[in-house]
Amino acid sequence: METVTLTHTAALARLGHALGDPTRTRILLALRDGPAYPADLADELGVSRQVMSNQLACLRGCGLVATRRDGRRTEYRLCDPHLAHALGDLLRLTLAVDPDCCGPDCTCATGTPSDDRPAAVA
Repeated sequence: METVTLTHTAALARLGHALGDPTRTRILLALRDGPAYPADLADELGVSRQVMSNQLACLRGCGLVATRRDGRRTEYRLCDPHLAHALGDLLRLTLAVDPDCCGPDCTCATGTPSDDRPAAVA
């Protein structure tokens, strides 16, 4: 078994942060198919170019995407080919959801605390 270090833990936390936002998740999934330009990604995902720019900056800051200048344009790609494989594995993951926790009034997917649960401490 591989030794887990603080570096590994930090990398997984950054990935979790990135996947915590639906738009960032969709960007990462789109980039599994190959590099893309922000304007094309914005059109494909149906978001504004400003939203795309902000989300790509976050993903770049997390170390999940890398850039390459192409004349006046910037191409984005996943920083590591293993990430595409890992995202594919996550898509095939089956979750055992607790219906008492994740029912219609559940807020765990939105990060908003419900009235009967204590708020998470950051």
